[in-house]
Amino acid sequence: MQYTHLGRTGLIVSRLCLGTLNFGPMVPEEDCHALMDNALDLGINYIDTADIYGARDNVFGGETEEIIGRWLAQGGERRRRTVLATKVFGPMGPGLNERGLSARHIRQACEDSLRRLQTDHIDIYMMHHIDRGEPTQADRETWELQQGELIHPPHRRRETPWEEIWEAMERLVQQGKALYVGSSNFAGWHLAQASERAAARNFLGLVCEQTFYNLANRTAELEVLPACRDYGLGFVAYSPLARGLLAGRPSSSEDDGRRGRMGAAFDRESERLEAYVGLCDELGESPANVALAWLLRNPVLTAPIIGPRTSEQLVACTRALEIDLDDETVARIDEIWPGPGGEAPEAYAW
Repeated sequence: MQYTHLGRTGLIVSRLCLGTLNFGPMVPEEDCHALMDNALDLGINYIDTADIYGARDNVFGGETEEIIGRWLAQGGERRRRTVLATKVFGPMGPGLNERGLSARHIRQACEDSLRRLQTDHIDIYMMHHIDRGEPTQADRETWELQQGELIHPPHRRRETPWEEIWEAMERLVQQGKALYVGSSNFAGWHLAQASERAAARNFLGLVCEQTFYNLANRTAELEVLPACRDYGLGFVAYSPLARGLLAGRPSSSEDDGRRGRMGAAFDRESERLEAYVGLCDELGESPANVALAWLLRNPVLTAPIIGPRTSEQLVACTRALEIDLDDETVARIDEIWPGPGGEAPEAYAW
Protein backbone atom coordinates (compact mmCIF):
# COMPACT_ATOMS: atom_id res chain seq x y z
CA MET A 1 0.00 0.00 0.00
CA GLN A 2 1.06 3.58 -0.63
CA TYR A 3 0.45 6.43 1.81
CA THR A 4 0.42 10.20 1.78
CA HIS A 5 -0.39 13.11 4.05
CA LEU A 6 -3.95 14.43 3.99
CA GLY A 7 -3.35 17.83 2.44
CA ARG A 8 -1.17 20.08 4.57
CA THR A 9 -1.80 18.08 7.75
CA GLY A 10 0.43 15.54 9.44
CA LEU A 11 -2.27 12.86 9.14
CA ILE A 12 -1.15 9.90 7.02
CA VAL A 13 -3.77 8.07 4.94
CA SER A 14 -3.71 5.31 2.35
CA ARG A 15 -3.82 6.23 -1.36
CA LEU A 16 -7.03 4.20 -1.64
CA CYS A 17 -10.02 5.13 0.52
CA LEU A 18 -12.69 2.53 1.27
CA GLY A 19 -16.14 3.96 0.59
CA THR A 20 -19.17 2.59 2.39
CA LEU A 21 -22.12 3.97 0.42
CA ASN A 22 -23.21 0.42 -0.46
CA PHE A 23 -22.97 -0.87 3.11
CA GLY A 24 -26.37 -2.04 4.30
CA PRO A 25 -28.79 -1.63 1.40
CA MET A 26 -26.54 -3.42 -1.14
CA VAL A 27 -23.93 -5.28 0.93
CA PRO A 28 -24.95 -7.45 3.92
CA GLU A 29 -23.42 -6.54 7.27
CA GLU A 30 -21.30 -9.69 7.52
CA ASP A 31 -19.76 -8.92 4.13
CA CYS A 32 -19.21 -5.28 5.15
CA HIS A 33 -17.25 -6.39 8.18
CA ALA A 34 -15.17 -8.75 6.04
CA LEU A 35 -14.46 -5.95 3.56
CA MET A 36 -13.21 -3.62 6.29
CA ASP A 37 -11.05 -6.36 7.81
CA ASN A 38 -9.60 -7.13 4.40
CA ALA A 39 -8.99 -3.43 3.77
CA LEU A 40 -6.92 -3.16 6.96
CA ASP A 41 -5.02 -6.31 6.01
CA LEU A 42 -4.20 -4.68 2.65
CA GLY A 43 -3.00 -1.53 4.40
CA ILE A 44 -6.04 0.62 3.56
CA ASN A 45 -6.52 2.71 6.70
CA TYR A 46 -8.88 5.39 5.32
CA ILE A 47 -12.63 4.64 5.60
CA ASP A 48 -15.25 7.11 4.43
CA THR A 49 -18.93 7.15 5.37
CA ALA A 50 -21.80 9.60 6.04
CA ASP A 51 -24.69 9.88 8.45
CA ILE A 52 -27.27 9.67 5.63
CA TYR A 53 -25.88 6.41 4.19
CA GLY A 54 -28.02 3.33 4.65
CA ALA A 55 -31.43 4.93 4.23
CA ARG A 56 -34.16 2.53 3.12
CA ASP A 57 -37.80 3.00 2.11
CA ASN A 58 -37.72 6.77 2.72
CA VAL A 59 -36.43 6.24 6.27
CA PHE A 60 -33.57 8.53 7.24
CA GLY A 61 -30.04 7.09 7.25
CA GLY A 62 -27.71 5.93 9.98
CA GLU A 63 -27.59 2.22 9.20
CA THR A 64 -24.18 2.35 7.54
CA GLU A 65 -22.60 4.12 10.52
CA GLU A 66 -24.17 1.50 12.80
CA ILE A 67 -22.64 -1.29 10.71
CA ILE A 68 -19.22 0.36 11.00
CA GLY A 69 -19.77 0.92 14.72
CA ARG A 70 -20.46 -2.76 15.34
CA TRP A 71 -17.30 -3.60 13.38
CA LEU A 72 -15.21 -1.16 15.43
CA ALA A 73 -16.71 -2.56 18.65
CA GLN A 74 -15.12 -5.94 17.89
CA GLY A 75 -11.82 -4.42 18.99
CA GLY A 76 -8.54 -5.87 17.78
CA GLU A 77 -7.02 -2.41 17.24
CA ARG A 78 -9.63 -1.68 14.55
CA ARG A 79 -10.28 1.86 15.74
CA ARG A 80 -6.61 2.69 16.31
CA ARG A 81 -5.71 1.51 12.82
CA THR A 82 -8.55 3.35 11.06
CA VAL A 83 -8.74 6.96 9.87
CA LEU A 84 -12.49 7.48 9.98
CA ALA A 85 -14.37 10.14 8.05
CA THR A 86 -18.08 10.84 8.23
CA LYS A 87 -20.33 13.70 7.14
CA VAL A 88 -23.02 16.13 8.24
CA PHE A 89 -25.62 18.05 6.25
CA GLY A 90 -28.33 15.75 4.94
CA PRO A 91 -31.75 15.26 6.54
CA MET A 92 -31.65 12.92 9.53
CA GLY A 93 -35.23 13.35 10.66
CA PRO A 94 -38.49 15.11 9.77
CA GLY A 95 -37.80 18.23 11.83
CA LEU A 96 -36.86 21.55 10.24
CA ASN A 97 -33.61 21.66 12.24
CA GLU A 98 -32.54 18.08 11.52
CA ARG A 99 -30.55 19.01 8.41
CA GLY A 100 -28.17 21.65 7.13
CA LEU A 101 -25.20 23.27 8.84
CA SER A 102 -26.71 25.17 11.73
CA ALA A 103 -24.74 24.96 14.97
CA ARG A 104 -27.63 23.03 16.47
CA HIS A 105 -27.65 20.39 13.73
CA ILE A 106 -23.84 20.08 13.59
CA ARG A 107 -23.74 19.42 17.34
CA GLN A 108 -26.62 16.92 17.33
CA ALA A 109 -25.46 15.15 14.17
CA CYS A 110 -21.97 14.71 15.60
CA GLU A 111 -23.29 13.24 18.84
CA ASP A 112 -25.53 10.86 16.88
CA SER A 113 -22.69 9.77 14.59
CA LEU A 114 -20.40 9.11 17.56
CA ARG A 115 -23.09 6.96 19.14
CA ARG A 116 -23.76 4.99 15.97
CA LEU A 117 -20.05 4.55 15.22
CA GLN A 118 -19.34 3.53 18.84
CA THR A 119 -16.30 5.79 19.06
CA ASP A 120 -15.34 8.86 21.06
CA HIS A 121 -14.00 10.86 18.12
CA ILE A 122 -14.28 11.32 14.36
CA ASP A 123 -10.97 11.79 12.58
CA ILE A 124 -12.32 13.85 9.67
CA TYR A 125 -15.74 15.47 10.11
CA MET A 126 -16.96 16.65 6.75
CA MET A 127 -19.65 19.04 5.57
CA HIS A 128 -21.48 16.93 2.99
CA HIS A 129 -22.59 19.97 1.00
CA ILE A 130 -22.36 23.72 1.08
CA ASP A 131 -25.32 25.24 2.92
CA ARG A 132 -26.55 27.24 -0.07
CA GLY A 133 -29.95 28.16 1.33
CA GLU A 134 -32.08 26.38 -1.24
CA PRO A 135 -34.98 24.41 0.27
CA THR A 136 -34.98 20.68 -0.47
CA GLN A 137 -38.07 18.73 -1.45
CA ALA A 138 -38.11 17.29 2.06
CA ASP A 139 -38.14 20.85 3.42
CA ARG A 140 -41.06 21.77 1.21
CA GLU A 141 -43.04 18.72 2.27
CA THR A 142 -42.32 19.42 5.93
CA TRP A 143 -43.37 23.03 5.57
CA GLU A 144 -46.59 21.95 3.89
CA LEU A 145 -47.35 19.67 6.81
CA GLN A 146 -46.47 22.24 9.45
CA GLN A 147 -47.38 25.51 7.80
CA GLY A 148 -50.25 25.99 10.20
CA GLU A 149 -47.65 26.29 12.96
CA LEU A 150 -45.38 28.66 11.03
CA ILE A 151 -46.07 32.36 10.79
CA HIS A 152 -44.18 32.74 7.49
CA PRO A 153 -43.59 29.43 5.68
CA PRO A 154 -40.22 30.08 4.02
CA HIS A 155 -39.73 29.84 0.26
CA ARG A 156 -35.97 30.13 0.60
CA ARG A 157 -33.97 29.09 3.62
CA ARG A 158 -31.28 31.50 4.85
CA GLU A 159 -27.88 29.85 4.46
CA THR A 160 -25.89 29.40 7.66
CA PRO A 161 -23.13 32.03 8.09
CA TRP A 162 -19.54 30.82 8.27
CA GLU A 163 -19.14 32.38 11.72
CA GLU A 164 -21.78 29.99 13.05
CA ILE A 165 -20.41 26.96 11.21
CA TRP A 166 -16.82 27.53 12.31
CA GLU A 167 -17.78 28.24 15.90
CA ALA A 168 -19.64 24.92 16.01
CA MET A 169 -16.77 23.02 14.40
CA GLU A 170 -14.18 24.67 16.64
CA ARG A 171 -16.14 23.54 19.68
CA LEU A 172 -16.15 19.93 18.45
CA VAL A 173 -12.39 20.08 17.87
CA GLN A 174 -11.82 21.61 21.31
CA GLN A 175 -13.88 18.83 22.86
CA GLY A 176 -11.90 16.19 20.98
CA LYS A 177 -15.00 14.88 19.21
CA ALA A 178 -13.66 15.80 15.77
CA LEU A 179 -9.98 16.13 14.92
CA TYR A 180 -10.11 17.65 11.43
CA VAL A 181 -12.80 19.32 9.33
CA GLY A 182 -13.39 18.64 5.64
CA SER A 183 -15.89 19.43 2.93
CA SER A 184 -17.64 17.71 0.07
CA ASN A 185 -19.32 19.04 -3.07
CA PHE A 186 -17.93 22.56 -2.56
CA ALA A 187 -17.17 24.88 -5.44
CA GLY A 188 -13.70 26.42 -5.67
CA TRP A 189 -14.92 29.74 -4.33
CA HIS A 190 -16.63 27.97 -1.41
CA LEU A 191 -13.28 26.41 -0.49
CA ALA A 192 -11.60 29.82 -0.66
CA GLN A 193 -14.32 31.52 1.36
CA ALA A 194 -14.37 28.81 4.04
CA SER A 195 -10.58 28.75 4.30
CA GLU A 196 -10.24 32.51 4.58
CA ARG A 197 -12.96 32.75 7.24
CA ALA A 198 -11.26 30.00 9.25
CA ALA A 199 -7.86 31.67 8.95
CA ALA A 200 -9.35 34.91 10.27
CA ARG A 201 -10.35 32.97 13.40
CA ASN A 202 -6.86 31.38 13.71
CA PHE A 203 -8.50 28.01 13.09
CA LEU A 204 -7.01 25.26 10.91
CA GLY A 205 -10.22 25.12 8.88
CA LEU A 206 -10.71 22.78 5.96
CA VAL A 207 -8.10 20.09 5.39
CA CYS A 208 -9.71 18.21 2.49
CA GLU A 209 -12.39 18.36 -0.18
CA GLN A 210 -14.26 15.36 -1.54
CA THR A 211 -15.95 15.74 -4.90
CA PHE A 212 -17.17 13.94 -8.02
CA TYR A 213 -14.18 13.45 -10.31
CA ASN A 214 -13.21 10.86 -12.89
CA LEU A 215 -12.07 10.55 -16.50
CA ALA A 216 -15.58 11.07 -17.82
CA ASN A 217 -16.34 14.04 -15.52
CA ARG A 218 -13.39 16.45 -15.28
CA THR A 219 -15.10 19.75 -14.42
CA ALA A 220 -13.29 19.85 -11.06
CA GLU A 221 -10.09 20.67 -12.96
CA LEU A 222 -11.39 24.18 -13.61
CA GLU A 223 -11.46 25.51 -10.04
CA VAL A 224 -11.82 22.84 -7.33
CA LEU A 225 -8.49 21.11 -7.92
CA PRO A 226 -6.57 24.42 -8.18
CA ALA A 227 -8.22 25.68 -4.98
CA CYS A 228 -7.24 22.49 -3.14
CA ARG A 229 -3.66 22.81 -4.37
CA ASP A 230 -3.33 26.47 -3.40
CA TYR A 231 -4.96 26.09 0.04
CA GLY A 232 -3.16 22.87 0.88
CA LEU A 233 -6.29 20.72 0.97
CA GLY A 234 -6.33 17.02 0.37
CA PHE A 235 -8.44 16.09 -2.64
CA VAL A 236 -10.54 12.92 -2.46
CA ALA A 237 -12.38 11.78 -5.59
CA TYR A 238 -15.67 9.96 -5.26
CA SER A 239 -17.21 7.89 -8.06
CA PRO A 240 -13.78 7.41 -9.67
CA LEU A 241 -15.31 4.96 -12.14
CA ALA A 242 -18.21 7.26 -13.08
CA ARG A 243 -20.74 5.00 -11.36
CA GLY A 244 -19.33 1.99 -13.17
CA LEU A 245 -19.07 3.45 -16.65
CA LEU A 246 -15.26 3.35 -16.66
CA ALA A 247 -15.21 -0.30 -15.69
CA GLY A 248 -16.37 -1.02 -19.23
CA ARG A 249 -19.59 -2.49 -20.52
CA PRO A 250 -20.55 -5.45 -18.31
CA SER A 251 -20.56 -8.92 -19.78
CA SER A 252 -23.74 -10.93 -19.99
CA SER A 253 -22.56 -13.06 -17.07
CA GLU A 254 -22.12 -10.11 -14.71
CA ASP A 255 -24.91 -9.52 -12.22
CA ASP A 256 -23.89 -6.32 -10.46
CA GLY A 257 -26.71 -4.05 -11.55
CA ARG A 258 -24.49 -1.88 -13.75
CA ARG A 259 -26.23 -2.96 -16.94
CA GLY A 260 -29.60 -1.68 -15.80
CA ARG A 261 -28.31 1.32 -13.84
CA MET A 262 -25.96 2.63 -16.51
CA GLY A 263 -27.48 1.27 -19.70
CA ALA A 264 -28.19 4.70 -21.21
CA ALA A 265 -24.69 5.94 -20.35
CA PHE A 266 -23.10 2.88 -21.95
CA ASP A 267 -25.07 3.53 -25.13
CA ARG A 268 -24.33 7.28 -25.10
CA GLU A 269 -20.59 6.77 -24.57
CA SER A 270 -20.23 3.61 -26.66
CA GLU A 271 -17.67 5.11 -29.06
CA ARG A 272 -15.47 6.48 -26.28
CA LEU A 273 -15.78 3.27 -24.30
CA GLU A 274 -14.76 1.15 -27.26
CA ALA A 275 -11.65 3.28 -27.77
CA TYR A 276 -10.85 3.32 -24.05
CA VAL A 277 -11.30 -0.42 -23.54
CA GLY A 278 -9.14 -1.00 -26.62
CA LEU A 279 -6.37 1.12 -25.10
CA CYS A 280 -6.64 -0.74 -21.79
CA ASP A 281 -6.42 -4.05 -23.64
CA GLU A 282 -3.18 -2.84 -25.25
CA LEU A 283 -1.84 -2.05 -21.78
CA GLY A 284 -2.98 -5.42 -20.47
CA GLU A 285 -4.87 -3.75 -17.61
CA SER A 286 -8.53 -3.56 -16.65
CA PRO A 287 -10.38 -0.34 -17.57
CA ALA A 288 -11.27 0.22 -13.90
CA ASN A 289 -7.65 0.08 -12.75
CA VAL A 290 -6.45 2.35 -15.55
CA ALA A 291 -9.09 4.90 -14.50
CA LEU A 292 -7.86 4.71 -10.90
CA ALA A 293 -4.21 4.90 -11.98
CA TRP A 294 -4.97 8.02 -14.03
CA LEU A 295 -6.37 9.68 -10.89
CA LEU A 296 -3.49 8.56 -8.70
CA ARG A 297 -0.86 10.21 -10.89
CA ASN A 298 -2.36 13.66 -10.09
CA PRO A 299 -0.14 15.24 -7.39
CA VAL A 300 -3.09 17.07 -5.82
CA LEU A 301 -5.14 13.91 -5.31
CA THR A 302 -4.96 12.21 -1.93
CA ALA A 303 -7.05 9.16 -2.78
CA PRO A 304 -9.93 7.93 -4.89
CA ILE A 305 -12.82 6.39 -2.98
CA ILE A 306 -13.35 2.80 -4.04
CA GLY A 307 -16.66 1.06 -3.40
CA PRO A 308 -16.10 -2.70 -3.76
CA ARG A 309 -18.91 -5.08 -2.87
CA THR A 310 -16.69 -8.16 -2.60
CA SER A 311 -13.22 -8.91 -1.30
CA GLU A 312 -12.18 -9.94 -4.81
CA GLN A 313 -13.09 -6.49 -6.13
CA LEU A 314 -11.23 -4.88 -3.22
CA VAL A 315 -8.02 -6.78 -3.90
CA ALA A 316 -8.31 -6.07 -7.63
CA CYS A 317 -8.34 -2.31 -6.98
CA THR A 318 -4.89 -2.40 -5.40
CA ARG A 319 -3.38 -3.21 -8.81
CA ALA A 320 -4.00 0.44 -9.76
CA LEU A 321 -1.21 1.49 -7.38
CA GLU A 322 1.31 -0.41 -9.48
CA ILE A 323 0.29 0.95 -12.90
CA ASP A 324 2.63 3.65 -14.22
CA LEU A 325 1.00 5.53 -17.09
CA ASP A 326 3.56 7.23 -19.34
CA ASP A 327 2.98 10.62 -20.98
CA GLU A 328 2.08 9.10 -24.35
CA THR A 329 -0.59 6.89 -22.79
CA VAL A 330 -2.00 9.81 -20.80
CA ALA A 331 -2.17 11.87 -24.00
CA ARG A 332 -4.17 9.09 -25.68
CA ILE A 333 -6.50 8.90 -22.67
CA ASP A 334 -6.99 12.68 -22.85
CA GLU A 335 -8.01 12.35 -26.49
CA ILE A 336 -10.69 9.84 -25.53
CA TRP A 337 -11.85 11.61 -22.36
CA PRO A 338 -10.91 15.30 -22.82
CA GLY A 339 -10.93 17.65 -19.87
CA PRO A 340 -12.30 21.21 -19.73
CA GLY A 341 -9.12 22.64 -21.23
CA GLY A 342 -7.16 23.36 -18.07
CA GLU A 343 -7.74 25.62 -15.10
CA ALA A 344 -10.09 28.58 -15.00
CA PRO A 345 -10.05 31.17 -16.46
CA GLU A 346 -7.37 30.16 -18.96
CA ALA A 347 -9.53 27.22 -20.06
CA TYR A 348 -12.06 29.59 -21.59
CA ALA A 349 -10.60 33.13 -21.62
CA TRP A 350 -7.42 34.85 -22.82
